[in-house]
Amino acid sequence: MEILANVLVALVAALHLYILVMEMFLWQKKPGLSFHGFDPEMAKKTAAMAANQGLYNGFLAAGMVWGLIAADPTGFRAQVFFLSCVIVAGVYGAVTANRRILFAQALPGALALVAVLVAQ
Repeated sequence: MEILANVLVALVAALHLYILVMEMFLWQKKPGLSFHGFDPEMAKKTAAMAANQGLYNGFLAAGMVWGLIAADPTGFRAQVFFLSCVIVAGVYGAVTANRRILFAQALPGALALVAVLVAQ
């Protein structure tokens, strides 16, 4: 179960690195426009906000990676904390921005958190 938990945490971290790239570097380019669905004018107006969001996603990914490489109990605690942050952010995003975020962010985070807790 520990291997499965580590794989799920790594996948959630990779998802947040992907979001970082989309929001910080590709927001106004074709992949970013497809990612968020804005027209180029709206993407330009929201680029600074998106870059800020991307930075936060990078911090979440860094925290999960830290949780994977740190010895327990620190690694376990970091995984629980950062996965909980992912879930809260995903639920908030689903309520305030787009319901898809619940399935794209909160659900993977919740599955990884359950696996981490069961593996402990």
